[in-house]
Amino acid sequence: MSQQAIVLFAHGARDPEWAKPARRVAAEVQRLRPDAAVSVAFLELMEPTLAAAVEAAAASGARQVRVVPLFLAQGGHLKRDVPALIEEVRARHPACSIELATAVGEDEGVVRAMAAFAAGA
Repeated sequence: MSQQAIVLFAHGARDPEWAKPARRVAAEVQRLRPDAAVSVAFLELMEPTLAAAVEAAAASGARQVRVVPLFLAQGGHLKRDVPALIEEVRARHPACSIELATAVGEDEGVVRAMAAFAAGA
């Protein structure tokens, strides 16, 4: 039973193949953080939802949940929709500390990695 959980949060799509990269990232995060429970959740069209992923983490004993949006930027969903979802899950799980990270695409290391890929480096 892990006290910490990391929920990788992606948009979702109709094609189930779309989720494969998020699941690959989750496997790598789990390798890097074997002490944490790592899962993937989706905003729409796929399961589990963010609420369901946080519910599962809390039910398994997590007291700290870090939600990491696998988005390129802090766009409309991350400015409006996701904060409302986070507030809902915080209200249902007051014993859990639920942190919302910025979009991964905002991180300088991620920007450099994407630039290196695009440049063929």
